[in-house]
Amino acid sequence: MNNRPTFLSSIPPVTKNLLVINILFLLATFALRNMGIDLSRFLGLHFPLSDSFQPAQIVTYMFMHANLSHLFFNMFALYMFGRVLESVWGPKRFLIYYLVTGIGAGLIHLIFSYIDYQSALSQMNTEQINLVFEKGAEAWREGKNFVNPEMRKLNEVLNIPTVGASGAVFGILLGFGMLFPNTELMLLFPPIPIKAKYFVVIYGVMELFMGVANFSYDNVAHWAHLGGMVFGYFMIKYWKSKSFN
Repeated sequence: MNNRPTFLSSIPPVTKNLLVINILFLLATFALRNMGIDLSRFLGLHFPLSDSFQPAQIVTYMFMHANLSHLFFNMFALYMFGRVLESVWGPKRFLIYYLVTGIGAGLIHLIFSYIDYQSALSQMNTEQINLVFEKGAEAWREGKNFVNPEMRKLNEVLNIPTVGASGAVFGILLGFGMLFPNTELMLLFPPIPIKAKYFVVIYGVMELFMGVANFSYDNVAHWAHLGGMVFGYFMIKYWKSKSFN
């Protein structure tokens, strides 16, 4: 009898279940899209003033992904680093960490979305604002948007859902860097080794720069990424202060 562990059996339970759930959600997204149903409209994280907003989205958004490549890179990082953290912390604490960093990332994203929202409102008249609220969602579902840059910005805040596990994944990267700071990682571009602690710092600085530079609408939630790292940092510090093993 061959007792060697299979690939799936070698993955810790929470990491494995998270991988499976995320894959199933993307398959459901594809299947329902062919039926004319946009699952991200219901499960993606919307701005609280959007008609599509539901409180549960602060959790469900992290299991949704835009496409296969989006899913792949997040799940690859979850597999590579999440299984290590779960082996150290155990399933319960790892799941708590994952959910807290993911939810925290979503909250940070909403805070900065509100800043963008107020910025757009301050440069628009009442007629323009009402038009975005009345027609924006329908226009977006038809693949259209407003020509006026502030109306476009407001419509994107209101009607583009945020999806993806990236916030929680960045929390995992931060956790790995804090627990194994001197472990060398091999970058793809350029193909050079780098210690985990430097890798995490560089990523954090990049996300901070891109967030401050207002790359809010390059379809990447930079503040959410940074939020996941911030929540992860304070959670690990809290655990250490309580001497949790």
